[in-house]
Amino acid sequence: MDQKKHYEYIKSKKHCFFALLSILIVVVILSVSVDVYNKIKVDSENRITVSGTGKVYAKPDLALTSFSVITEAKTVAEALSENTEQMNQIISFIKEQGVEDKDLKTTDFNIYPRYEWQEVTEVSIYPSGKRVLVGYEVRQSLQVKIRELTKIGEIIQGAADSGANEVGSLQFTVDDQDELKDQAREKAIEQAKEKAEELASQLGIKLVRITSFNESGIVPRTYSLEKSEAAMGGGEPEIETGESKIEVTVTLTYEIK
Repeated sequence: MDQKKHYEYIKSKKHCFFALLSILIVVVILSVSVDVYNKIKVDSENRITVSGTGKVYAKPDLALTSFSVITEAKTVAEALSENTEQMNQIISFIKEQGVEDKDLKTTDFNIYPRYEWQEVTEVSIYPSGKRVLVGYEVRQSLQVKIRELTKIGEIIQGAADSGANEVGSLQFTVDDQDELKDQAREKAIEQAKEKAEELASQLGIKLVRITSFNESGIVPRTYSLEKSEAAMGGGEPEIETGESKIEVTVTLTYEIK
């Protein structure tokens, strides 16, 4: 074999080697890609998600309401003086019912100018007039926490008699909700686990472990008292507190096989 043929033979061998190497690399890449795809696909499909809801009912031990005093006068000083006097009477009465300072909070205090539109008497084909300042309005609101629920009606009536123009919404709640939430959560988790085990039995799968947990809750209901009979001079209102519901919903995601 001469030198030229020997060189061509080695060259062809190199081409074959690199071709085989390239094919091998492509096969390896495809194999790894398919393997990764299969793993992702398996992981994404090997999950089930279940939810459960736990409810706990309890008698409320705290009531929240608010009283507002609205006064009008020609000057700020007059409106403020009258407003302050009436609000102080309300606060004094509420404290006499056993409500502590920590359960009283001023939530709103505003002074507004009052204007009226006065028409001009001059003869004109166009309506004319002017905006005239006629006085001031002072508005003050007091939020009250009532812990002795048997006194709710008496406090509302007395506050109205002492000068409250408006009585805000009355809300019933549980002061310490953490223990009730724990009980509701425990019931919700138990329900969700039972549901997961039942599904696993029906589907012929095995629960491996919990991979995620989510929780949401519902606060106690609100009883609205937009306009009480007391505020309108109708006598002491009868208030029924009912029960507060603490509700927790949990969502569990399981890895299965």
